Amino acid sequence: MKRGGILNQPLSAALAGLGHTDRVVVGDCGLPRPRGVPVVDLAVTFGVPRFADVLRALDADIVVESALLASETRHRNADVLALVRALFGEPAWCSHEELKTASASASLFVRTGEATPYANVILTCGVPF
Repeated sequence: MKRGGILNQPLSAALAGLGHTDRVVVGDCGLPRPRGVPVVDLAVTFGVPRFADVLRALDADIVVESALLASETRHRNADVLALVRALFGEPAWCSHEELKTASASASLFVRTGEATPYANVILTCGVPF
């Protein structure tokens, strides 16, 4: 039995297999899931689990060297922007369409139950040294 951290077995296993520069998409329940990218679907109902809770749990479990947000997030979801900045610093920016396209190159897609617009981010894994 784990002492703490991420308890969801499929998510924990997928995170353990990540390496430097691998990309992890954390998306709201409406973000299209790209074909061929492994998905861990955490969504239970609208809003459960929240994007913020999942992102904080991931931050505690993996090393993130950068984050990519859709530019629409600036004006449409201030809470997501503030959280990403607090956890990972200033993100890189692209359009929402470019973010959806970039998600096809991810190593993992984590679907949350979040139901607010533009609650999506692509995290690039770093190293702990």
